[in-house]
Amino acid sequence: MLNKRADKIELLRIAEAVALEKSIDKELIINSMETGIAKAAKSKFGPDNEIKVQIDRNNGDIEIYRKLIVVEKPENINTEISLKDAYSLSENNKNKKIGDEILQVLPSFDFGRIAAQTAKQVITFNVREAERERQFNDFIDKKDSILSGIVKRLEFGNVIVDLGKAEAIIQKNELIPRENIKAGDRIKAYCIDVRREPRGQQIFLSRAHPKFMEKLFIQEVPEIYDGLIEIKSSARDPGSRAKICVKAIDTSLDPVGACVGMRGSRVQAVVNELQGEKIDIVSWSDDPAVVVANALSPAEIQRVNIDSASRKLDVILTEENLSKAIGRRGQNVRLATKLMNYEINIMTDQEDSEKRQLEFKEKTENFVKNLELDETLGQLLVAEGFSSIDDIKDSTPDAISKIEGIEEETAKELIERAKEFYQKDQEEILNRIKDLGLESELINHKGLTPGMLLTLGEQNILKLVDFADLASDELTGSYDIVKGERIKIKGYLEDFALSKNEADELIMSARNKIYKDWEMKYGQKKIKINYFWKSQEINW
Repeated sequence: MLNKRADKIELLRIAEAVALEKSIDKELIINSMETGIAKAAKSKFGPDNEIKVQIDRNNGDIEIYRKLIVVEKPENINTEISLKDAYSLSENNKNKKIGDEILQVLPSFDFGRIAAQTAKQVITFNVREAERERQFNDFIDKKDSILSGIVKRLEFGNVIVDLGKAEAIIQKNELIPRENIKAGDRIKAYCIDVRREPRGQQIFLSRAHPKFMEKLFIQEVPEIYDGLIEIKSSARDPGSRAKICVKAIDTSLDPVGACVGMRGSRVQAVVNELQGEKIDIVSWSDDPAVVVANALSPAEIQRVNIDSASRKLDVILTEENLSKAIGRRGQNVRLATKLMNYEINIMTDQEDSEKRQLEFKEKTENFVKNLELDETLGQLLVAEGFSSIDDIKDSTPDAISKIEGIEEETAKELIERAKEFYQKDQEEILNRIKDLGLESELINHKGLTPGMLLTLGEQNILKLVDFADLASDELTGSYDIVKGERIKIKGYLEDFALSKNEADELIMSARNKIYKDWEMKYGQKKIKINYFWKSQEINW
């Protein structure tokens, strides 16, 4: 029987013991027991019954009730009761009226094997969920920090770490390659994420993330911890080589020397934790040319051509320094690229000269062909900094006539020809856009030029909804690692010097327009989104 004295005392003891062991509120454990007993009682008295269980927190007394609705003529005796019968059940029901809810006391019963198992499953599930919620709340604030624990076990290449109150996982791809980790080892790792998961670990650690190295430097270098030195960026090839860029907030400090430490003691401590990973410490500058020169050390750089709009750097050096700058399997330049977030092109003097000559020739031919100029005049315009017909179209007669050998009348004629070509070119582009069948909403989308529209249409992006589905990287271009090599992926609108922020704004405005149109068409509806860790209702 449920209400034997020994059973009642044991129930409260179990609740208290589980609460202490799992670091969970005792009240939650008792609530779970009430839910479990209610489910067992439901299987005893019938599934139509709505059962409520109350456990006395002081003496463990258990009361089982059935919820009934007061109606004039009951049709289901398991859920409804007449007003007369309600009065006969208890004096407390004298004030009840039609539509009110009453509680009918049910007799205690013996748990059968199935009922007991059902109650146990409910209690176990609720306790497990409460424990996971407690773990999540305990560790959510520890995201983006270094955690230390004991390696509990290895599963399919992943490492399970015991953090004391919870377990975390270091996935195989977040480990340092060729790192020898055994059960029982004490290990440090960077907490990259803490999220609610229905099963398994919810704390995710990494030893391969660049932030792990940054946090180690914060621990080892007091000047960084105190804010006297700032870490600007970092890049890693885990297990092999890394670069970290630092800037001195206090100009009296040497940021590189502070990070290295006396006889290399500080940087060596980080290297040891990273299993011998070689670390280059780079001094930061507002001038990208200075940073790239420091980042590509020990290579000696002759000059740097900077294209800030497209974030590209052409690094020119001698043949002897070429291999040093590139590094083994392109490692040095690859890490420098990640460090600066610039596309870095390494070339010799000869390659740079050939590139410049080719660009000069292409620009000259463009002027000669489309503006019907002689080659000398075309070369003269390119030499004076005019790169495109748009540059001439947007210029003034005064600016062009300042060039030696070009009179004002000639300048006006050049501008007129440039405008005529632009008009004709735009008409051709619009006709091609029309032939491609682009949707009017996409054509009229603010921020997209005819040239951009033509390019999108040629890539079969014909509707605004198609454009909204894109990511900014698909427009501006990105890099990917294929078989250990960094590969350039060209963006649809990369040739238009579109920045990532501009691409984000274009895409987000398209999405807002689509969602607004859907709302006007279908009205606002509440829909349920099922994520792999939770469900969430949103307005649509």
